[in-house]
Amino acid sequence: MAYYGISTNLVTYLTKILHEGNASAAQIVTTWQGTCCLTPLLGALLADAYWGRYWTIAAFSAVYFIGMGVLPLSTLVSAFKPPSCAGSICPFASPAQYASFFFGIYLIALGAGTIKVCVYSFGVDQFDDTSPTERMKKSSFFNWLYFSNNIGACVSSMLLVWIQDNAGWALGFGISTVFMVIAIGSFFSGTVRYRFQKPGGSPLTRMCQVIVASVRKLNVKVPYDSSLLFEVPDQNSAIPGSRKLEHTDEFTFLDKAATVSDFDAKSSNFSDPWKLCTVTQVEELKILFRVFPIWATLIVLSIVYCQIFSTFIEQGMTLDTRLGSFTIPPASLSIFVMISVIFLVPIYDLIFVPIAWKCTGHERGFSELQRMRIGLFVSLFSLAAAALVEIRRLEIARANHLVYNTFTLVPMSIFWQIPQYFLVGAAEVFTYIGQTEFFYDQSPDAMRSLYSALSLLISALGYYLNSFILTIVIAVTKKGGSPGWIPDNLNEGHLNYFFWLLAGLSLLNLVVYVACAGRYKCKKVVSR
Repeated sequence: MAYYGISTNLVTYLTKILHEGNASAAQIVTTWQGTCCLTPLLGALLADAYWGRYWTIAAFSAVYFIGMGVLPLSTLVSAFKPPSCAGSICPFASPAQYASFFFGIYLIALGAGTIKVCVYSFGVDQFDDTSPTERMKKSSFFNWLYFSNNIGACVSSMLLVWIQDNAGWALGFGISTVFMVIAIGSFFSGTVRYRFQKPGGSPLTRMCQVIVASVRKLNVKVPYDSSLLFEVPDQNSAIPGSRKLEHTDEFTFLDKAATVSDFDAKSSNFSDPWKLCTVTQVEELKILFRVFPIWATLIVLSIVYCQIFSTFIEQGMTLDTRLGSFTIPPASLSIFVMISVIFLVPIYDLIFVPIAWKCTGHERGFSELQRMRIGLFVSLFSLAAAALVEIRRLEIARANHLVYNTFTLVPMSIFWQIPQYFLVGAAEVFTYIGQTEFFYDQSPDAMRSLYSALSLLISALGYYLNSFILTIVIAVTKKGGSPGWIPDNLNEGHLNYFFWLLAGLSLLNLVVYVACAGRYKCKKVVSR
C-alpha cells in the first residue's frame, strides 16, 4: 500500500502540482518506475553474495522509510512546496522544489526495489523444494502473494488517490508512510520463525570464473563422457547453499571450464575455480544463457503495463469523471487492474488449476511457459480496447467542437476505460505470476535473488523502452508543425495510433516468444 500510494497517482502530481506536460510527466513516471525495477539488481547481489535476504531487507527498509518521510515534507514546507496556478498561468517549480521531490521518490525507488526482490525469494525460501506437499504450496504462494499485493494496490487506488486529490497530498503521502512503518514492524515480528539460507558468494564472480577457465582451455578437448567432467564428490555442491545440477549438452564450449586437463591432473590442483570449475558452476551460467531469450521477450508486456500509470491516465483526464455527485480521479481506474487480479487469482488457483491438471497432467495446470504465453496474448486485447476508446473519444470531441477546447471534458464516461484496465490485470495473472515462478524455479539455489531481480529488470527495461518509444514517437510525429500523436491537448492528437503501434509490437513479440519457449530446456537438479 505504501508503494502504490505513491506510484498510482504520481502522473497527476507531476501535471497538477509540478505543472509538467503530458509527455514529460509520462516520461518521468516511466523512468522512475524503471528505476524501481532496476535497483533490485543491487539487492540481489548483496543478498546472494554477502548479507543474505533477511539482512538486506532490514537495511533497505530504513532507506525506504526515509524516502517515504521526505515526500510529506516536500508538500508541507513552504520552501519545498511548488507554487499553485494563478488562473491559466502555472509557474514552474524551483530547482529546490524539484530536488526535494525527486530525492524522496528516488530513495523510495532504491528501498522498494531492493526490498521487493528479497521479499519474493525470502518468502519462497520458507518452502521445502524436496517435499511434494510444500512444492504445491509454493506454487500457490506466488498466486496469493500477487493477490495480497493487489489488495494493497486496490486500497491505494480507491482510498489514497481520493485523499490526495481531495484532502491534500501531504495527508495522502503521510498515510503511505504510516503503512510503511506497519509493514516493517510486521516483517520483523516473524524473525524467530523464518528459515534462513546462507549466502553462496558472488554469482557474478562464479560466472566470470567459468568464462575465464573456458578461454584458458581453448585448445582442450571436452570429453564425450560427461561423467569425466569435474564435480566435487560430496553430496552437496561446492557452492554454499546450492544443490548439484545435472550436465546439459547445450553451450558445450563452457564445458571446457569443467574439463580436467593433463596439467590439472599432474598438478592435482582442483581448488582454483579460475582454472577448473565444477559442472554445477558451469551449469549456472548455461541456465542464464538459456533463460535470456525468454527474459528478453517478456519486456514488451511491461511496456503495456506502464500505460496504466501514464497514457491511460492522461486519456482518462479528458473524459467525464462524474459518478452521480462524486468525481472519480482518473488514476483511480487502475483499481480495475487490481480488481481483475483479485477476481481471477482465486478462480485460477482454486478452480482452473485442478481442471487443467486433469487435462494436462501438469501439477500446476499449465507450465510457467504456457501460462506466460496466455498472458502475452491477452495483453493484445488491452491495447486494442484502449485504441477503440480513443477513436470514439476523438469522434465525440470533434462532434462537440472540443478539439481546441482544453477546459471542457469530452462528454464520454471515463468508465469506458474499464475493459482496457481489466485486461491488463488478466494478462498480469498469467504472465507476471508465471514469470516470477519461472525465474525462481529455473534459478540455481545460490542465485535466486539475482533471478528474481532479472524478473523485475524486465519491468525496468520495459519502462525505459516505453520512455524511448515515447521520445521517438513525439519527435517523429511533431515534424512539419504537427501537434503529434501525444500533444498536451489530446483532442488534437492521435493517441490511438500509439496504442496500435504498441499492439503491433506486442503481436510480433508474441511470435518470437512462442518460438523461444518451444526450444527451452528446463533445469535439472541431481537427485540425492
